Amino acid sequence: MHQHQHLHHEMQEARYRETRLAALVGAVVNLVLAFVKILFGWLGQSQSLLADGVHSLSDLLSDALVWFAARHAKEAPDEQHPYGHGRFETAGTMALGALLGLVGLGVIWDAAERLFAPEQLLTPSSFTLYVAAFSILANEGLYHYTQYLAQRINSNLLRANAWHHRSDSISSVVVLVGIGGTLAGLPYLDAIAAVLVGVMIVHIGWNLGWGAMQELVDAGLDEETVMEIRGIFDSVSGVNSIHMLRTRRMGGHASADVHVQVDSWLSVSEGHRIAEVVQTRLINEVEELFDVTVHIDPEDDETNAPCGELPLRQEAERLLDATCRDVACYARRQRLVLHYLSGRIDVDLYLPVDCFKGEKELAQLRQAFQKVFNQSDMFGKIRLWFGE
Repeated sequence: MHQHQHLHHEMQEARYRETRLAALVGAVVNLVLAFVKILFGWLGQSQSLLADGVHSLSDLLSDALVWFAARHAKEAPDEQHPYGHGRFETAGTMALGALLGLVGLGVIWDAAERLFAPEQLLTPSSFTLYVAAFSILANEGLYHYTQYLAQRINSNLLRANAWHHRSDSISSVVVLVGIGGTLAGLPYLDAIAAVLVGVMIVHIGWNLGWGAMQELVDAGLDEETVMEIRGIFDSVSGVNSIHMLRTRRMGGHASADVHVQVDSWLSVSEGHRIAEVVQTRLINEVEELFDVTVHIDPEDDETNAPCGELPLRQEAERLLDATCRDVACYARRQRLVLHYLSGRIDVDLYLPVDCFKGEKELAQLRQAFQKVFNQSDMFGKIRLWFGE
């Protein structure tokens, strides 16, 4: 387990380095694009290009958010954050979505005002077409670069930022069409293009924010991944069935907890060994999983009677002593094994070998023990074992 935690920490450090690089490259490109689009949008009187420039300027803040979230997400668990800091990445994604939504609404508001005030409509210069084309190429390059890094380190935050760059590219295509249409004699087209850019920004912001919200409220993994997890359980020897399988995401990773049903007569150590194998296979074979909690059950506690009201060993032994004191050989007992099953306590009673007098006497002894057991609602079946 310690080795797994060390490996996880190294993976988080690698994720941070890759994310930091992506954020830095994105920030530099977006700074250049914002300056060029705002400057030439103002000089060329293109409202849609100005709106796209504001969009690129907001991307600078989003790159800063990505960097901030990745920096904190890589930190190791501590007393205040025992499950780690992965959800800093989620919170950063949600903040990015909210920011984009506000920027998009602002762009729509400004462009709509101009549509209803024809005297405010502007006629862009032809050179703004080249600026829009340059923006398309730059954002497409950023999209492919960031998507490549996101796939390599399995980062939803970087995937979100990659699609953010792709949305910038698409919005620049809309700007290009708007400017071209206005130059062709359709004066409203540039303002309409600005509205469409704003709508696209709001849509991307909503998708990012909603996905992050689902993670923050512990939405489970997709059905395909859950089926993969269930298939791994089926391959582990000793696992009879599973229930109460729960999954959730934490940043770029996921965790799971599950109840595993095994045979009721297994030893504690064998049950623990089965849990270790299940945990190891899930972490090794399901890429997203980094933390798995396995609860071993001797029965299906979703359908069987609960054992929550039954006493622990010290009280159970006291009650057994009172119940069985008059039965032959009980006072010479060597060991008691208690099985908490179906709302009752089944007992394995180990007696000295000389208590075994023959098959007839064994049947009578078993009947005597079971008779006193049947007088209690707490105890179920008894099995007798003889040995040195």
